[in-house]
Amino acid sequence: MNSSPIAEPAYCPQEIGTHESRFKQAMKQSVEEPGRFVYTLELVPGRGSRGKTQDEVLRTAEQAAKGDLIDAVSLTDNPGGHPTLFPDVIGLEICRLGIEPIIHFTCKDKNRNQIESILYELDRIGIHNLLVMTGDYPRYGFEGQAKPVCDLDSVQAIRLISRMNAGLDLDGKAPGGGLRLPPTHTFKGAAISPFKQLESEVMAQYFKLSKKARMGADFFITQVGFDARKFDELLRYMRLQNLAVPVLGNVYVLSLPVARAMNRMLVPGCVVTDELFRTIEEEAASPDRGREASLTRAAKMIAVLKGIGYSGVHIGGPHLEYEDVERIIGLSEEFSDSWRALVSEFSFPQKSGFYLFEKDRETGLNTDVLAARQTGPRKRLGYGFMRTFHSIAFAPEAPLYALSCSFFRKLDGTRLEGPVTEIEYWIKFVSSRCRRCGDCTLAEMAFLCPQSQCPKFLFNGQCGGSNEGWCEVFPGKRKCIYVRAYERLKAYGEEQSLSGEYIRPRNWALDQTSSWANYFLGRDHRAETCDGTNGGR
Repeated sequence: MNSSPIAEPAYCPQEIGTHESRFKQAMKQSVEEPGRFVYTLELVPGRGSRGKTQDEVLRTAEQAAKGDLIDAVSLTDNPGGHPTLFPDVIGLEICRLGIEPIIHFTCKDKNRNQIESILYELDRIGIHNLLVMTGDYPRYGFEGQAKPVCDLDSVQAIRLISRMNAGLDLDGKAPGGGLRLPPTHTFKGAAISPFKQLESEVMAQYFKLSKKARMGADFFITQVGFDARKFDELLRYMRLQNLAVPVLGNVYVLSLPVARAMNRMLVPGCVVTDELFRTIEEEAASPDRGREASLTRAAKMIAVLKGIGYSGVHIGGPHLEYEDVERIIGLSEEFSDSWRALVSEFSFPQKSGFYLFEKDRETGLNTDVLAARQTGPRKRLGYGFMRTFHSIAFAPEAPLYALSCSFFRKLDGTRLEGPVTEIEYWIKFVSSRCRRCGDCTLAEMAFLCPQSQCPKFLFNGQCGGSNEGWCEVFPGKRKCIYVRAYERLKAYGEEQSLSGEYIRPRNWALDQTSSWANYFLGRDHRAETCDGTNGGR
């Protein structure tokens, strides 16, 4: 019997013979070549496998391919937390139209194994550009609200992709363990939102940006905002931290309904202040409902961002036709020489908003001088007690550390292990609403538990959805855990620690076990035993 030939996989035709995407080349050129400016366009697939929305997405992508102004089109992944067509499918169709997609790759609906599998799939079919995000909290789906997965956060996902690009070494305990897999070729981006009101939110965003860069992010795209000084602040922070990663500024063409939703904080991470919303309302009273004013504003913003030093822009907006995009880009060229005079048109600060740098009165942007910050809040008794308890028994230099190590070695596997675990649980339930995960990160998170107090279970920094310090999922009811952690740490002058150590994802093999025992025996995410050797991971 003759064997059947091996079928060629479906692939993105532009990628045959090379793993260097055109978008990646464009981003490199934006850094290396003066005057090279990158344009990307955001498209939003709708719900369902077919229909008017999907047809419009494909039509716009085809026009962009023929127009040769846009370097890549991005495809959202369940924006707003609602189910839509998965972006990799329509991304492959767009590839075949002659333009590259950037897939929005979110973690909220997938566990780490599926994330890895999908990354292999995308690499095999030649889709290499990803915008890696945690994603909007899942909302209503089939017969009720969906369960959030959030097994990895965006920092952990970027680390995974970096490891896969280098050739992932399989864990010795896994099937095929000890082997190194062929490298993937993902060009990985990440989101950043400088448009935050509170110092704790702004710094949390920048701390996470630093972690993403250290884990290997190749480019950044900002969230939606209309404050030139904040756009400028982001680049100055990156220069201060020596983060040489290209950034695309988000240029969003507002309509009145979308501006109203953003103003009411209904779109996570997007900021439209009251002053800007009043301007949009006035413009909407015109015969064209403010369309021309919105397009002109977008063109002016591109000119300002190019002048500030961005590598390019990411253009988006509701019901945006490709002809509108061409008009915006063309108009922006007319405004380029006068961009400094346009800065004042993008001065929409949030009420009592924090800025990292002092304002430059001449330009309306920032100086390189760090702004004075308020003194830290009062030290809190409960947090102080937990710090003291940790310093006595859990820190490696603690007086009771060696005794604790010995105790848990002897306890391991005995009948007393269960009762001690139960005592630990109730102590931490009262203090931190413990979920008994067995892999505790309280010490790294100012003794706030991300498993019980963060709806997205984030270990490595704040998501982009907070507003005025409130959690994206519980606005006006629950403060963001990273806002609270920053304030606790600032009282001791230790807020910078939130930008430090990368925290590994939760080890689910430890669920419902003693986190104290796992810590001292080297089984948790720290993976080091009392004697300094590698433990159970």
